Amino acid sequence: MPEVTANGLKIHYRDVGEGFPIVFLHGFTGNTRSWALTVPSLRDRFRCVSIDHPGHGQSDKPADTGFYALPNMAAVACAAIREIGIEECYLVGHSMGGMIAQHVILDNPQLVRGLALVDTSGAPLTGFEQWGEKLRQTARDEGIEATFELRAKDDPRAANPDDLQLWREQFVMTSVDAYIGGSLAMRDREPLLHRLASLTVPALIVCGENDEPFAQPSRDLHGAIPDSELLWIARSGHSPTLEQPADFNRALAGFLDRVHAAAPV
Repeated sequence: MPEVTANGLKIHYRDVGEGFPIVFLHGFTGNTRSWALTVPSLRDRFRCVSIDHPGHGQSDKPADTGFYALPNMAAVACAAIREIGIEECYLVGHSMGGMIAQHVILDNPQLVRGLALVDTSGAPLTGFEQWGEKLRQTARDEGIEATFELRAKDDPRAANPDDLQLWREQFVMTSVDAYIGGSLAMRDREPLLHRLASLTVPALIVCGENDEPFAQPSRDLHGAIPDSELLWIARSGHSPTLEQPADFNRALAGFLDRVHAAAPV
């Protein structure tokens, strides 16, 4: 897998297909493999670029937990996108990647022609403080694999052995510092809904119908971003890209094709 140096870090990425570029930003404890079922549906007409965030996948893993603040992660993503040679793109972000994508477009509006936000939020989530601290403490004391075992316990995704294995493989490639830092960054993030009202590009908000923690945040994003579309993926939880890939791919491809057809040549 190729790599670029962005803000002093080696950032790994995947780059397949030809045409106008789409940049994919994965979620917390994910990596480029998070888009493995999405890219094949688009690569025949778009250039599909997915990156490993710092601390995730095969990218460099800074040891400072404070490094993983969302604006800093967005700055690295922007630097990587430009180092790859992309001047304008469609931007797709899932969960934490969607939070990073919001900073990317707000700070670099000329970089993004269209935006898709998947199971994410424009403000801090509440009600998970004790659970989050328990997971962070497990990471500190026992490491990333023990954190995965605790996180996966009683999760619906654990019922399917193939899904569980894929989830595990991605999760344990996340460093302990990135896990703790990313978790704190999402907890302490700046609310952005008021700033998102300034967006003028086409935007799609996608959420799994069973992803209760992100259902109202998705509605809030839809309400904040002018003329955005809101779409629910049936029979899906937090990861429709993997849980209902056919439905998700159809929704994303339809949005991108409509936007691309209307874009100036």
